[in-house]
Amino acid sequence: MSFLEIKGLHKHYGPVAALAGVDLDVASGSRTAIVGPSGCGKTTLLRLIAGFEAPDQGRIVLDGEVLANGGAAVPAHRRGIGVVAQDGALFPHLTIGDNIGFGMGRGDDKRAERIVELAYIVGLDKAILKRRPHELSGGQQQRVALARAMAMKPRLMLLDEPFSALDTGLRASMRKAVAELLEAAGITTILVTHDQAEALSFAAQVAVMRDGKFSQVGTPRDLYLKPKDRMIAEFLGDAIILPASISGGFANSPLGRIAVDTNDSRDVARILLRPEQIGLKRTSREGMSGTPDMLFGEVTESEFAGSTCTIAVRLLNNFDPPDAAAIGNTPLILRKSGMDAPAVGEIVRLTVSGKAHVFV
Repeated sequence: MSFLEIKGLHKHYGPVAALAGVDLDVASGSRTAIVGPSGCGKTTLLRLIAGFEAPDQGRIVLDGEVLANGGAAVPAHRRGIGVVAQDGALFPHLTIGDNIGFGMGRGDDKRAERIVELAYIVGLDKAILKRRPHELSGGQQQRVALARAMAMKPRLMLLDEPFSALDTGLRASMRKAVAELLEAAGITTILVTHDQAEALSFAAQVAVMRDGKFSQVGTPRDLYLKPKDRMIAEFLGDAIILPASISGGFANSPLGRIAVDTNDSRDVARILLRPEQIGLKRTSREGMSGTPDMLFGEVTESEFAGSTCTIAVRLLNNFDPPDAAAIGNTPLILRKSGMDAPAVGEIVRLTVSGKAHVFV
């Protein structure tokens, strides 16, 4: 039985359907990420789960308790759900300690002790508890917001783009720290984000939302390597999509004979490779002679970005599957280590590792 069960959720704002039949199951103690483009309905779904708004239709059940069923809904303050917003939403007139303890009773004898304990759990020194929010960095403010949400011992934690305002390096470390904290506390968590890499690294389950409903739900690895369609493939990362014919577990493609993830046979299909599956080795035009079964290309663009380098490779020889002309002169876009990436004009030999995914 799912800890959180969402069935047939609909929400309209006038004639606009923000949610159009959302279904989702979340296991107890797990982390789920909801990812999708702006305006797809991610935040609306979070608001309905939190109880800030009621659905027009559908059910939300948390740990066996019906929180919403059509227009009837349990008030937000009775749901036992913690929420951390993008900006932290701290009270500027309160100290950090009072922000953390905002929802605790003033008469609680252990209130001060619990505030210090929560500050320690989220990695904050108790010396900052007398400061005001404006005296803290962005990362510290988000930790305070998380501590405040944890203070109420929530059954479910909702994170709405909590890391998006942080610098890149801080965002990654903060995301890892928060994931570890929530896992240690055993709190079931849903993260809403537009950042694909963040969703894939944070959660055990990822739900891709499009036009008010989920297009695909699964593990990060399955969604990245076996996306349901081209749109999901390209949304979740750089994608190399090629025409091919499929037979006996292999694809006949512009990149040659490639192992695929199905044994079905198809005369015309599309296959997916991720750039990291393409290996490059420097060679020369002379090195191309006498090797008809090998694939070669010329580097036409190179963009250095420190640890990585984005390069464009134009194929110099092409195998001949159906619809091979569809690839035309379109270069392959690959990302390689910035330490030893080939330069523009260099000739490279291309190899493929792993299996290609065949779109259904």
